[in-house]
Amino acid sequence: MNDVARLAGVSIKTVSRVVNDEPGVHPSTAERVLAAIDQLGFRRNLSARNLRRGSSTGTIGLVLEDVGNPFYSGVTRAVEEIARLRGRQVISGSSDEDPGRERELALEFCSRRVDGLLIVPAGLQHSYLVPEMRAGTPVVFLDRPAGDVVADTVLVDNIGGTIEAVTHLASHGHRRIAFLGDAPDIFTANERLRGYREGCVRAGIGYHEELVAMGPHDESSVRTTLQRLHTMREPATAIVAGNNRITVYVLRALAGVAERPALVGFDDFELADLLSPPVTVIAHDASALGKAATDLLFARLDGDNSPPRRVVLPVRLVPRGSGEVHA
Repeated sequence: MNDVARLAGVSIKTVSRVVNDEPGVHPSTAERVLAAIDQLGFRRNLSARNLRRGSSTGTIGLVLEDVGNPFYSGVTRAVEEIARLRGRQVISGSSDEDPGRERELALEFCSRRVDGLLIVPAGLQHSYLVPEMRAGTPVVFLDRPAGDVVADTVLVDNIGGTIEAVTHLASHGHRRIAFLGDAPDIFTANERLRGYREGCVRAGIGYHEELVAMGPHDESSVRTTLQRLHTMREPATAIVAGNNRITVYVLRALAGVAERPALVGFDDFELADLLSPPVTVIAHDASALGKAATDLLFARLDGDNSPPRRVVLPVRLVPRGSGEVHA
């Protein structure tokens, strides 16, 4: 601001009035200040300005599992859209399923005095956020609940989704339905496994441990699992894939195989409807998840002091062909 004031031939106070749109500056003087700002490339430090005033920093923090995952890209886009309408910018980072990295990101965002936090938790210990929450920073957990704090949470119906997947496959005559899930210590993976078990019981086909393969998975582990399922005395005739990445690994492993098992994947994914056969999925709207969590965060910022809420969003079966193959 000193440089702008010298170039424009005015006081620092005059520069401050111009950049903060305050009255009392002659139009010609304001034009000289703005020209100096353009020439010098001056930008206001909004965070410092707002901190001095004790008001919003204009930012919210978003901690995701992996921003490269198309599902979380959809969540991020929804968060950004709502934040933009509310005059906020979004700072985001990926935890890579590392609780230490999650904590590092969340506390870094807090040190930057974000107005609120949205977190897809990687771990089960979140007491490190208690001081920030007590200081007035609202925190909303999405996709998974917090481990040891009571806070607003937005989830999808993981159990209901896999129950529906198993029920659908059983209705097409399948009795040997396998489940390939993510690491069992991940909330969504464990809930989807619970739904698979419940679906097997409801369908009257029984739960068989040998048909379950929990992760973490990569392309090689999925290929090995499918070979094992195929060579069993009673092979699996259908598969429920626990998330979009596992579904893609299954499709790659089955490429070129003449007789494929029926397949239902949890999470929709791009081009699923264009494959041969098109992939039947349990779909839930990533943007709806991001929107619900962000709306809840802004409700807290607007002064809502009601008890913490737990919102569960519905899922739906989208039959396209791969899940309608009869046993």
